Amino acid sequence: MKFIKINIFVLTLLFIWGCDKNEFAELNSNPSEVSTAELPYSATECIKSMYSDTYTYWFYSMYQYVFPWTQITTVGTGGNGSNFNTMGAYNMQNPYGNTIPNAMDLRFSVTGMSDEEQAFYSPLVAITYPIVIWPMITRTDMVGSQVYTEAGMAPYNGNLTPVYDDQETLLTTWLDELDDAIDILENLSGSYYNLGKNDLLFQGDYNKWVKFCNLLKLRIAARLINTSHHATALAVAEEVANSSYMDDLEEDAIYNGGVEWYGSQDDNVRTGYASKNLIDFMVENRDPRVRFIFEKNDFNAEVVQAFLDAGKKDDLPPYVKENINFNSDTTEFESWKIAEPWVRYYGAPLSPDAASSSSNKWYFDQSTLYRVTMNDVTKEYEATSYYSNKNVGTGYNYTYPTKPGGSVLEQTENVPLEVIFGTSAETNLYLAEFKLLGANLPQSAQNYFDRGVQFSVARYDAIAENNEMPYYNGDPVYSGNASQEASTALVDGEIENLLSKDCCDLSTDALEKVYIQQFINFMGTIGESWAFSRRTGIPMKNSSYLAWEEFLSGGNELVIPRRFSIDTPSASEMNYENEKGAYDAQGFTTSTVDPSTLNSERIWYDKSNPAYGAGPN
Repeated sequence: MKFIKINIFVLTLLFIWGCDKNEFAELNSNPSEVSTAELPYSATECIKSMYSDTYTYWFYSMYQYVFPWTQITTVGTGGNGSNFNTMGAYNMQNPYGNTIPNAMDLRFSVTGMSDEEQAFYSPLVAITYPIVIWPMITRTDMVGSQVYTEAGMAPYNGNLTPVYDDQETLLTTWLDELDDAIDILENLSGSYYNLGKNDLLFQGDYNKWVKFCNLLKLRIAARLINTSHHATALAVAEEVANSSYMDDLEEDAIYNGGVEWYGSQDDNVRTGYASKNLIDFMVENRDPRVRFIFEKNDFNAEVVQAFLDAGKKDDLPPYVKENINFNSDTTEFESWKIAEPWVRYYGAPLSPDAASSSSNKWYFDQSTLYRVTMNDVTKEYEATSYYSNKNVGTGYNYTYPTKPGGSVLEQTENVPLEVIFGTSAETNLYLAEFKLLGANLPQSAQNYFDRGVQFSVARYDAIAENNEMPYYNGDPVYSGNASQEASTALVDGEIENLLSKDCCDLSTDALEKVYIQQFINFMGTIGESWAFSRRTGIPMKNSSYLAWEEFLSGGNELVIPRRFSIDTPSASEMNYENEKGAYDAQGFTTSTVDPSTLNSERIWYDKSNPAYGAGPN
């Protein structure tokens, strides 16, 4: 079975083998002799390369594994099969290709300068730490120990066999490095270099970089909370809450990837149906984010009427039909019982047994059931909602559903994609969590929580508008007021309405409610959903709010992996001893895709975490 795994050493070896001794010396000159004009370029390249390999990352790692395993979506349109818990190909973030080399070049170049020059370029050095740490967190989430403290050193000290740092070392090292970066950025004085527009995240605003560093500290603290570093995690939260942290949409880390970020790359690649429990929860509570994260189904009023005109009323999806008001003789669509756009969102069961049950054909046989022919034109329709590809890639064309032979309405614009790296919503929801867990923070958990939810909804709305998500400005299948009423854009008062619901009242079941909002918020944040579900056990079995659905196959609950598979290193590899030693130290079986093994052999910070669906410790 083929695994897509990028190895740090491949690039190093290719570089060395492709150069003779003189070329190597020329290409790796004394850092002090590197032109200062190259330093801003290195910083910009660092930022640009933070998020890489988007096609394989989303197509394999997210859509095939993380989203189904965390109960966001199914695997494809046929539902979860009996082996959906078995891994195939995957990909990870790759900071070793460009991010770390550019960061090391910048750091060593500045080290060779005079004290005055070092001070001038110090903010460029400082921001390389959060830049590198951001993708490294997602890598260690998947497979544990990583090369880090000695990564990218070959051009400077000739080290071709860097050590693998265990996860505890990684997380604590990153906290120290982020503190050092914050110290530099908060104490800039005199003359210093400002990246300006070449800073692709914050346009040279180093105060925002401080807040980004503090967000990463909270992410690390969340991973430490169920370990022996529990007290450290609470202390980090206290430091951040009494420091400078993201607390405004303008402070969010939003990367604009241009018009050539293709995500899953293929319009025909479907992301899988949304979880029924999740969609039901969001629609019941009128959570606007359901409209920004997921797509409407195809059953608008025109399509419903087409089924009626074709004499196929009984073929309408039952969960759609129950929300329709028909005229007296039931031959015409009259109105929705639930107003647009809410009536257009439905999820599907997640259990493999549910997918194979004939009683659920309405979810999993859609291409057969939902066909209508009129005037020799046949169309198929989807009754459930997908996670929107508009969240992850450009070049995604959308055709609005119309009756057979009806208007052809398409959205084909290719707009620059905005992607979430970290937000004020995430920051405040972390602070709400840590307050409930005992951290001494200046505000109440409810205050942090309310701000977190408010920022989350507003951020998703802004992303949907920028990425030109279908239906945002109205439903072109309808006309007049009906089109605007079917718009998915945020409406005044919706956030306040959501916060008034019981699901947002922390006077009861506070920790679970905070975690549910984190769960929803993380659906658009790269790499965080899986770490979240493992550390919290949310969604939770038998929850009164958002329940975990057991993955049953043949009546037996399937075991879901808690780490990704790792190839067996070859003895011929230059760093074989360190790589093999890292896997052995973690107790990892290599080259296995057995779900039970990948569940029991956990990464370090996951060892004390609750089981899937068990709820928080």
